[in-house]
Amino acid sequence: METAADTFDLKGLNCPLPVLKARKRLAGMRPGARLWVETTDPLAAIDIPAFCTQEGHRLLETLAVSGGHSFLIERGPARLAETDFSG
Repeated sequence: METAADTFDLKGLNCPLPVLKARKRLAGMRPGARLWVETTDPLAAIDIPAFCTQEGHRLLETLAVSGGHSFLIERGPARLAETDFSG
C-alpha cells in the first residue's frame, strides 16, 4: 500500500536552508511518514541524500525536475535526543 506524502516547497532557498528546514519539518512528523521536498538549489542533490543518511531517514526517490530536484523522504525512527523523557 502506497503511503501519502506531503509536499514541502523549498524552491528559491540556498544551502544550508533546504536541509535545515527539511530537518525541522521531519522532526515534527511520525516515523514512517513521507515528505516530498522540492528544491531549486543545485547543492541539494548532494546535501539532501547526505542529510538523510546522517539522520537515519530513507531517501526513497530523487527526481530531476525543471529548475531543480524533488526528493521523497521517509521519516526514520525517532532518535534518542528526540525522545520525550518527561514522565
